[in-house]
Amino acid sequence: MLEAAREGDTQAVREAIGRGADLETRDDRRRTPLLLAATGDHVEAAKALVEAGADPDARDQQNDTPWLVTGVTGGAQMARALAQADPDYTLLNRYGGTSLIPAGEHGHVDYVREVLTNPGIHVDVDHVNNLGWTALLEAVILGDGGKDHQEVVELLLEDGHADPDLADKSGVTPLQHAERRGYTEIAELLRTAQG
Repeated sequence: MLEAAREGDTQAVREAIGRGADLETRDDRRRTPLLLAATGDHVEAAKALVEAGADPDARDQQNDTPWLVTGVTGGAQMARALAQADPDYTLLNRYGGTSLIPAGEHGHVDYVREVLTNPGIHVDVDHVNNLGWTALLEAVILGDGGKDHQEVVELLLEDGHADPDLADKSGVTPLQHAERRGYTEIAELLRTAQG
């Protein structure tokens, strides 16, 4: 079951489920089949596991869950599939963050759009992680200022209604970070959002 999920072999996953395989079996890093499928962005295998009742909140040794890992991989279709399992959107990763925060960092446009516009997904857009950063701050601070990060910032501000004035632990706002980095387009989006 673990290998089939890791490889995205949906037929083998279905066969294992049919034979009564343990949906919550763990590998040496405490990852379940659903977490492995989510990590590999194997949507059909994940759907089969979700339909069979796999736990979307099962944590591995580094505190990831199938839902939380989607923010890193950026799989919008995976997000839709896992939303069907009603995951706990309040669970946090090892950095104390939601799935939106790494998605902002990586500039995962389609994923951010899915999370913000899917009525079944409820993630706190202004959640502050252990570093003192929101998804908006990570998109500015850890992004490259390019088109994808610009679009993520726009989505967070418009569809997510992110607070453009929510500063980091040092009191530096997203706009100040954007200006310091020379991210002209992002700075303009932030100014517009401030009113």
